[in-house]
Amino acid sequence: MSEALAHANSYTEEDYYNLPENVRAELIDGQIYYMSAPSRIHQEILSYLHLEIGNYLRSQKGSCKVYPAPFAVKLFSEDDRNVVEPDISVICDPNKLTDRGCTGAPDWIVEIVSPSNSSQDYIRKLNLYADAGVREYWIVNPINQSVYVYFLEKDKFRTMAYTLQDKIKVNIYDDLWIDFTGLVL
Repeated sequence: MSEALAHANSYTEEDYYNLPENVRAELIDGQIYYMSAPSRIHQEILSYLHLEIGNYLRSQKGSCKVYPAPFAVKLFSEDDRNVVEPDISVICDPNKLTDRGCTGAPDWIVEIVSPSNSSQDYIRKLNLYADAGVREYWIVNPINQSVYVYFLEKDKFRTMAYTLQDKIKVNIYDDLWIDFTGLVL
């Protein structure tokens, strides 16, 4: 993710949706951050997780849905200064889904770190997601083979660290484990 577009004023959701269709960007605290194309490894991890989560959700026949990026998430319904595109969003409240994406905090977000966006995922988005009430947030880092799991308890995240050789429990479900040993990179 590159630096914020230099602009004296703050951008809004309207500015975000007026970007050209082929431009990937996020709006965080009124600043537009452009995103570069993901790497092959990033896409391998995204595909693996999307399939694992999607298969589980389908077997449960519940209301939860999984969406891979690009998928717009307006974290706060009354705030037009934050629209993000998490790598994976799991939304269990169908009332949050709109034609544009999601309005409100997803239940679970997964971000896959790229060298150009690590500060966004580890700092800016972590705080933004906690403030929005995202129940679970995973940061997958293919470079150092780590997975950080943040689970919201009351108003702050509890953190657990894993590797890409671990089988990791998804805290928002009783019986979902993601076995990263099945991921072939």
